[in-house]
Amino acid sequence: METRVCRIRDVHDIRIETTRIEQPGPGEVMVAVSAGGICGSDLHYFHEFALGPFRIQGAMILGHEAAGTIIALGDGVTDLEVGTHVAINPSRPCMNCDYCLKGMTTHCQDMRFRGSAMRVPHYEGLFRDRIVLEAEQCVPVGNVDLSAAACAEPLAVCLHARHMAGDLMGKRVLVTGAGPIGALCSAVAAQAGAAEIVTTDLQDVPLGVAEALGATEVINMSRNGARMERFSNGKGHFDVVFECSGASPAIQGAMAAVRPQGRIVQVGTGGQASVPLSAIVGKEMTWQGTQRFRHIEFHEAVRLIRTGGLDVSPMVTGQFPLEEATTAFETAGDRSRAVKVHLMFEGA
Repeated sequence: METRVCRIRDVHDIRIETTRIEQPGPGEVMVAVSAGGICGSDLHYFHEFALGPFRIQGAMILGHEAAGTIIALGDGVTDLEVGTHVAINPSRPCMNCDYCLKGMTTHCQDMRFRGSAMRVPHYEGLFRDRIVLEAEQCVPVGNVDLSAAACAEPLAVCLHARHMAGDLMGKRVLVTGAGPIGALCSAVAAQAGAAEIVTTDLQDVPLGVAEALGATEVINMSRNGARMERFSNGKGHFDVVFECSGASPAIQGAMAAVRPQGRIVQVGTGGQASVPLSAIVGKEMTWQGTQRFRHIEFHEAVRLIRTGGLDVSPMVTGQFPLEEATTAFETAGDRSRAVKVHLMFEGA
């Protein structure tokens, strides 16, 4: 059997190709993929053929956000059925290294993560009509729209960031950057009972999505940056900041707006940034990194989507058939008109 795949071969060179797919083996299932979300890392591969130090060697199938329908079962799979709608967990920690054994699976020393150039040969991604994978990577989503289910992975990222932030009930929260992760950080802060959620960005479209997902105030910094000045009075206002931009101006603004002994959760990775260490010391603030997610958070993301505990639909601003993948990637990179763009596959 053959299946179509979305493979990148060079900068801006995405090709829809076919590859052979075998029937699922013991403990495996075959999934007909319905929807796949284009992530910021996919955009880095599209524009730079690399993500940080990890350059694609030859070519790679992209994608790590996806959902679909099980269409075949391998031997020994008893807890899933043909026809089950599932979100696909792209993360496979080894569960044997020191960090996995300590429960720190995001730091696995032998991590396999779909659609990542970190390993060579690459651990190919999920953007394809059909894929065979381990049954344990498939989490049932009930009858929700599969495009919404494909948002489970970025939602899990934000749930892990919330875990690193601590209790948000009644807290004042700032979110800098309203891309897909920033918008969902606004959503998980609201779902956790934050009393105030201010979200900033340079574009109106993502700010509108953040507001729909739970932000109590949105500020376009390109036009109304002065509205942030009041939050710096009295040594700062916010208990917690989710810094989702990775941009030096946003980081410095966050440091001015966070209160003494507040916490900045660094979600965005924008490369090198200038950080005034005296401000960290003077305010006794905590700067907390966060990376990916644990399995428990992926399952929690699916539960929230399945039960309606969190409506992710406002963030999906575009859907394109696989054969229009290049247009989809170009649209996803235009933050003036897109937040989360999905590719739609044969299983849709």
